[in-house]
Amino acid sequence: HEGRMQLRVPARISEELTAEVQRVALAVFHAVECSGLARVDCFVTPDGRVVVNEVNTMPGCTPTSAYSKLFAASGHSFNEVVDRLIQLAIDRHRESRELQH
Repeated sequence: HEGRMQLRVPARISEELTAEVQRVALAVFHAVECSGLARVDCFVTPDGRVVVNEVNTMPGCTPTSAYSKLFAASGHSFNEVVDRLIQLAIDRHRESRELQH
């Protein structure tokens, strides 16, 4: 499969590189003012640099999607993720109402 992308969850990289990818992804998430969920796709160059490929603000949540595999690998069920997203939306709505009054 020369030249084809392979999705490996979790990625086979060091803890230090994992932390750097997470730091970059979170910084990008905040820089583009995302809320709720997003998937920040990154590449790691042969010399270890983290390069952001894209920010997907509506990642697929099917059983075979990358996003589903990512939260499953992190130890969270689909229901837990949905519950957390709902709570974030409720909190965001409550905060916006408080700012109006």
